[in-house]
Order: sequence, then C-alpha cells, then structure tokens
Amino acid sequence: MSIREVVSADGTAIVYRVTGPADGRPLLLLHGWAGNLRCWGRAADVLARRFRVLAVDLRGHGYSDAPEGGYDDPANWAADVAAVLAGEGIETGAVLLGWSYGGIVLSDYLARYGTVAVAGVVYCGAQAGIGRGVPGSEPGPAMRTAIPDVFEESAGKAIRGFGAFGSANTGAGRDKGVDAQRLFGGSLATPPRVRKALMYRTVDNTATLRTLDVPVLVLHGLEDPVVPPENGRYTAAAVPDSRTSFWEGAQHGLFIEDPDRFAAEVTEFADTLPSA
Repeated sequence: MSIREVVSADGTAIVYRVTGPADGRPLLLLHGWAGNLRCWGRAADVLARRFRVLAVDLRGHGYSDAPEGGYDDPANWAADVAAVLAGEGIETGAVLLGWSYGGIVLSDYLARYGTVAVAGVVYCGAQAGIGRGVPGSEPGPAMRTAIPDVFEESAGKAIRGFGAFGSANTGAGRDKGVDAQRLFGGSLATPPRVRKALMYRTVDNTATLRTLDVPVLVLHGLEDPVVPPENGRYTAAAVPDSRTSFWEGAQHGLFIEDPDRFAAEVTEFADTLPSA
C-alpha cells in the first residue's frame, strides 16, 4: 500500500491510496459526500487482489486540501481526477467507479476529458448531476431529513443531522457498527463549509451520459434512502451501453452491505472491457 499526492490544476493537493498489483487494471474509487478514501472497507481489499486500486480523497475530504472555494466549479472536480490519472501515468484502460456524490465527480471528469483514459464506468448508488430541477438528481428522504443540520458547525446539531441516515450506508442484517462509526466519523471530520458547498451547486451531465462511448455499470439498492434508485435508472437509460444490477432490499452502501458481491460484480463488468 502506498499513500500518494498530486497537485490539481488550481493548486489543490489531492491525496490517494494505491493498493493491488502494479500491472493490474487501474480502478479509481471516488467516494461520496462527506466521505473519504477509507470508506470502502473490506471491498477495496478484495478488489485489490485483481486491480490496481486508487482510492481518492476528494478535495475538501480526508487528507486532501480543503480550499475556501471552487466546489461549485465542475472543472475543478474534473481536474482532480485527471491529476490522479496523470500522476499514475494512466493513459488508457482505467475503470472509474463513483459512489453517491462520486458519480457526479466522475461525470464532471468525463464531460471535460472524455474517455481516452477510460475503458468503463461504474455508478454505485450514484447520480451524474445535482441541483434543483436537474433530471436524475432527486435527493432521497434520508438526505432531505439530514439537511440543513449536517451543515451546522454545532456538533450536537451535526450529529443529529447525520443520525437521519441511520443504517443507510451499511444496511441491515448482521451488526456493522464498526463500519457505521467509521463512516459517521469521516463525515463529521469533513469541514461543515465543505459539506454545504458540495450540495449547493448545479450541474447537469445528461449530455455527457448520452454520448458516452464506453460501457457503464449501474449498481443501486432498491431501498436506497439517500440516492433514490430512480436516479440510477435515469443514468442507465441515458447512456448508450449500460448494464444494471439493482439489489433487492439493499440501501446506499452496497460495498459495505455485501463486499464480496460488490467486488464480484465490478470484476465481472471489468472482465468484459478491452484490455488496458
């Protein structure tokens, strides 16, 4: 395992973790809103058996820089992804995987840099755009309940806001308390101003979806209360070449709910793509 850093176009330092074989297909993992590169848990370890896994701390999150502004500019998000790929010397064959807000970030990248370096794309509990009236970006009930308390600097109010997610990011079933606390801790560690700035932006990447020339896999829980499954269906319907896997009874964090199934479906998809 190696922790690395690149500098994006606007001078923001982006930190990421590299695991897996150096000659494996690059798999770039983009976490969701108020997350970090550790959110993937055991699923990242399973994927690293086959892939060169690059787990990124998005700007404003984890160990990456948190600039005062610029979170509403899609060009910044796109440049962050491009900087990581360039830093690793990846020019072709990568798989981009975005969870939740990470789907917006990877769509921002595709809108500006295209698919020259990309062999396939995975949207996991994700959407491609954000903003009032933007198709395929309706927030789920847990997200609507959490806002605006999750933007508060008051610790008590912020914790109450994040409590609205309940087990959405880990799913029901056997106890996943350790995973839940890790995810909640990462969310609280994200500066409140960053949490707010990410939600108050508008971008519609539908035109990019409609012209994608690489395969897309949409993974989504049918009981997702954060990003409704309708958003995943919108993405799948918009892209020319889509494959879908909608999980019965599953919520938002599929890689925590069932890491082995998640890794298997991502691997199966990647195995259908041209060689890197």
